[in-house]
Amino acid sequence: MSLLSEQATQRWVVDPARSTVEFRVPNLWGLATVAGRFSRFDGSYTDGPDGRAVELVVDAASLDTGNRRRDEHLRSSTFFDVEPHPHIRFSANDVTDAGKGALRMRGELEVAGKSVPLLVEARVRELPGALEVETTALVDQRRFGMTFSPLAMVRSPSTLHVKARLTPSGH
Repeated sequence: MSLLSEQATQRWVVDPARSTVEFRVPNLWGLATVAGRFSRFDGSYTDGPDGRAVELVVDAASLDTGNRRRDEHLRSSTFFDVEPHPHIRFSANDVTDAGKGALRMRGELEVAGKSVPLLVEARVRELPGALEVETTALVDQRRFGMTFSPLAMVRSPSTLHVKARLTPSGH
């Protein structure tokens, strides 16, 4: 999806007030789900003659599942380890047109100081003066060292859902 002319480079930035970063984790042997969201994040999408790039940076400490004790545990070294690793980051420099209003993003997801490759497809809609990007990715939290699971109650994979409204940089 070429959103711009071949001559110009355009940078779009996430509007946090009109965007969401949410997660769901199967729990209780897959019979229930813990859902949560991150309230602080930013990101960008760059499109130009030299290629496309995507970056999403999430404040790991901003997670909220609606349960204070669980959130504190998730921020600990057992899971997100937010003290030494305050950010979750997805960066992709291999962004291609997947057809029918979709982008395929091949990049790295960094969580708790560990980085793993991640391939994501996102739907992109052009709106007046904005882009809307939405994606859902399955992420195996064990690849980031998140293996704590009393009585095998926490299952993999987790689902990460991002719906972002982007506006041109400088607007």
